[in-house]
Amino acid sequence: MYQELRLDRILETLRALQDRIDARFPGAGLGRVARELTTVGETTAPLLEKVRRPNLYLRTGVGLVILLLVAVVISLVMRFQGLRADIDGFSSLLQTIESGIQDVVFLSAAIYFMATIEGRLKRKTVLENLHRLRSIVHVIDMHQLTKDPEQVLSPTLMPTTAKSREMTRFELVRYLDYCAEMLSISSKMAALHVQYVNDPVVLDAVNDIEVLASDLASRIWQKIVILDTSAMIPQRMAEE
Repeated sequence: MYQELRLDRILETLRALQDRIDARFPGAGLGRVARELTTVGETTAPLLEKVRRPNLYLRTGVGLVILLLVAVVISLVMRFQGLRADIDGFSSLLQTIESGIQDVVFLSAAIYFMATIEGRLKRKTVLENLHRLRSIVHVIDMHQLTKDPEQVLSPTLMPTTAKSREMTRFELVRYLDYCAEMLSISSKMAALHVQYVNDPVVLDAVNDIEVLASDLASRIWQKIVILDTSAMIPQRMAEE
């Protein structure tokens, strides 16, 4: 029960975060990003259900094609047995064997291609959804890039063109914290995909998103630490 991620729980957490963002920063772009992430999560549910279930029609068609290819191989073997009496000399035997090997290799490759077509189609579908998540991660990063601690610590030193929404220290910390939470949720939403698609390419794509989100969250927490540390300095000086 507690060994797998559940999309409904992730969406529940995301909607709660969206409500907090809208309440604290009404009309902010970060709230719209949260709604977009919620939309992606809601479309992920039917997508994961689709890739989880076997495609019976595709498997039936692939099975019939593979049976046809196997029948072709068997017919080639029987043909070779029938031609043994007509083989004249060692060179003719080598040519016949070489031709037979080439046919077997080609048919084996065709069978492998047909047998893996369902997995490749599912991989393509999942990778497209992961690309959407990766794009949202970058959008979240763009929102936190302009939130510089200097706008609170030294507002007079900030260039006029660099100033964004006026925030107090507390509001800036909350904004950055919301960005970090959204990055974490995006990472968990990406990790959901490997529970349903056991594919090394998908796993690598999910790992890339998790590493990216973790690195960006680390930068955000550096800003939060700067703000928290600067808030504690006057208090310590007063105590001394």
